[in-house]
Amino acid sequence: MWNPWGDGQKGRFQRVAAVNVLGNAVKIVVEGAAGLTFGSVALVADAAHSVADLVASAVVLVWGGSRYDDADESHPHGHQRIEPLTALFVGATILLLGLLLFRESVAGLIGPHDVAASPILVAALLFAMADMYLLYWYTDRVNASLGSTALTALAADCLNDIYTTIAALVGVFGVFLGFPILDPVAGALVSVLVMYQGVEIGRENVTYLVGAAPPAGDRARVTEALRRHPAVEGVHDLTVYYDGTDLEVEVHVEVDGSMTLRDAHDIETELVESLRGLDDVGDVHVHLDPSGLGEWKEAAERTSGGEEAREKKEARDGEATEQSGGPGERSDAR
Repeated sequence: MWNPWGDGQKGRFQRVAAVNVLGNAVKIVVEGAAGLTFGSVALVADAAHSVADLVASAVVLVWGGSRYDDADESHPHGHQRIEPLTALFVGATILLLGLLLFRESVAGLIGPHDVAASPILVAALLFAMADMYLLYWYTDRVNASLGSTALTALAADCLNDIYTTIAALVGVFGVFLGFPILDPVAGALVSVLVMYQGVEIGRENVTYLVGAAPPAGDRARVTEALRRHPAVEGVHDLTVYYDGTDLEVEVHVEVDGSMTLRDAHDIETELVESLRGLDDVGDVHVHLDPSGLGEWKEAAERTSGGEEAREKKEARDGEATEQSGGPGERSDAR
């Protein structure tokens, strides 16, 4: 069987993106031809929406697969941020097309409604719905094992296409019932849904690109994984943030300060490997501290830790003074 992309993760990613390109191209041809032939704004709007989908899926095909490339000299941390950048482009393209469609729909509302009722319009819309459902099912099925945000965006777009096509179908039925104004109304509704989808895709992927903090549950599972190690006596200065779609972890871990350097190195290696084994975690940076020092902690912890350390020091100095007979005796001895 001809398989130009192979069976690896990058190959499966590119194959899904290519299928999305083909599926959207077919939908554009069918809906666009029917809409232009019979003057349906709703069908032209839905076909134009798929033009954005076609561009987006083509960008994902050409660009998005780079996230699976290994780190190199120009990208020492890998290519994880390329994928949300690709998805952000998808969202921006969809939003722009939504705005253009809304303008066309408003023009249809205030202008003449010359739409010819034809069963071909209904057939074209039903074909588009079937096409998008199969595309959604295939994309979602493959992405279940890839976890790609770019493919998630394409799958969501396919699902939303079904809803917008239903809206276009309502407009076409309005033409059959003698209410041609429902066609541009449906086109306006389609455009609003398209714009909302573009904003949501963009909002999610900006979070990945700016290195925002993940949900509290991700931070909690990192802390839990660290505390499960029997040598860990404390965890502080934990930072978890997005590096692309992966999570990067920086943390200070407190261990017994009397252990050998080799033992400390082994513990650090075990902690790093355990965190990298968690879902969505990429780079991990663990710094080991001797327990009880209290350095690098948050202000409240640092203050209380410093006071406790001073109290212990004063107690040790007092004991030393008593043992030597007081400050005056030590001075005489010298």
